Amino acid sequence: MNTLFDKIWDSHLVQKVEDGPQQLYIDRLYCHEVTTPQAFDGLRNRGIKCLRPEKIVCMPDHNTPTHDQDKPIEDPVSKKQVDTLARNAEEFGLTHFGMLDKRNGIIHVVGPERGLSLPGMTIVCGDSHTSTHGAMGAVAFGIGTSEVEMVMASQCILQQKPKSMRINVEGTLAKGVTAKDVALYIMSRMTTSGATGYFVEYAGSVVRNLTMEGRLTLCNLSIEMGARGGFVAPDETTFEYIKGRENAPEGEEWEKAVAYWRTLKSGDDAVFDREVTYNAADIEPMVTYGTNPGMGMGISQSIPMAETMPESSRASFGRSLNYMGFQPGEKLLGKKVDYVFCGSCTNGRIEDFRAFASIAAGRHIAPGVTCWLVPGSWMVKSQIEEEGLDKVLEAAGFEIRQPGCSACLAMNDDKIPAGKLSVSTSNRNFEGRQGPGARTVLASPLVAAAAAVTGVITDPREFI
Repeated sequence: MNTLFDKIWDSHLVQKVEDGPQQLYIDRLYCHEVTTPQAFDGLRNRGIKCLRPEKIVCMPDHNTPTHDQDKPIEDPVSKKQVDTLARNAEEFGLTHFGMLDKRNGIIHVVGPERGLSLPGMTIVCGDSHTSTHGAMGAVAFGIGTSEVEMVMASQCILQQKPKSMRINVEGTLAKGVTAKDVALYIMSRMTTSGATGYFVEYAGSVVRNLTMEGRLTLCNLSIEMGARGGFVAPDETTFEYIKGRENAPEGEEWEKAVAYWRTLKSGDDAVFDREVTYNAADIEPMVTYGTNPGMGMGISQSIPMAETMPESSRASFGRSLNYMGFQPGEKLLGKKVDYVFCGSCTNGRIEDFRAFASIAAGRHIAPGVTCWLVPGSWMVKSQIEEEGLDKVLEAAGFEIRQPGCSACLAMNDDKIPAGKLSVSTSNRNFEGRQGPGARTVLASPLVAAAAAVTGVITDPREFI
């Protein structure tokens, strides 16, 4: 029997090109300000419109400042990109959630929370972390700018069909272990290229027991091990999350939708091109020590020795540690921290701020630490305020900023200075990702909060 990936992909297949790619129909295109200007110019130059504008949603996120959003953006490049998206959306008649629109935020946070990403959909965006939406039971993947133009013009895309992989995580997660730790653990075992050419279905008891927000975090990081995307089969958790959201089906349409969504699962006899199983008992809170997300380890462990590495990767391993200022064989526990960032499309949802606040409550930000707490959307910011988390965090010396991609990447004002060490809940720790010369340790909101209140990398289980 076919896998769930096959079911969704094949039901959206328009035609196959002989000895070439497949033409796939796309249900939802998300557009942000960085990867769309040339796509809109391409349409304009050809004198054509978007074929199905109602299927396209635009919003700025990468370049938006996380303070004073009611004032003009100071950085001229950021301002031009944000303004250009607004003009293009208006000209082409597209839905646009601009800055200060209460529906605005990071595109991969807003899509699910607004009911725009639904089970069984095909979803694309000119952004690698589009795989996030796979948590809804959708086939979602990032595309390039020329492909964005292709979808705008035809609502279809040409793609080679990826192979299928199932990653099972079985057992029960220990205290202090989050979906982010599961993802970092999988990447540490798979490496950053271990899933190249595959679309991953996450399964097993751990995945079934994750909340929707945890699943969104897990799927978000699929791309970091080379996968084309990752998804989770929809279930009661999914339906409960979607019900009542503003773009979700209602009444009789809801009943029909759920009846269809229940069919979206791989059969017991489904055959995958590759299958891998991990044990929850092997996973503890994780940190990265290098300059790619696959260079991760349990927080109590030591950085590997070079001789344990394949010879082909020893040189890059050495360069990576040299950039980070770390040594083989040492632990990261106790390392002084300069910056802490909680946010991004990986960990910018309400559960992430609940987790951060659970550690920060009754404590205080450590001297010498700068901490940016950035909700993934205005909806998340409202939830933080409704639950009183902002008061808990303010009492501990923290400030909630305005929504945006923020310090995930150095495209806005929130840049980590050169040489400074940042503990970040984001998705990438490449050289210069958070600012030229910045050093990044990827971690969960619990690990980030423990670092923020102690001033050093700390095992959050000490506080739980």
